[in-house]
Amino acid sequence: MAKKFHVYLTYDERRLLINSLIEKKNKLIATGHYTDAIDEILIKVMNAKIKKARVKEV
Repeated sequence: MAKKFHVYLTYDERRLLINSLIEKKNKLIATGHYTDAIDEILIKVMNAKIKKARVKEV
């Protein structure tokens, strides 16, 4: 059974991740490579639930 990981990102981190994945996908398309893995990750990130959380400073 594969392990599942939960990643908590801020709005800016999520936006940066999506933009980076899109840039990587464009580079792969330009060089003629497959983008299947990037597409799957991009779909998962974009469809992930957005959950508000508070961070308590110590």
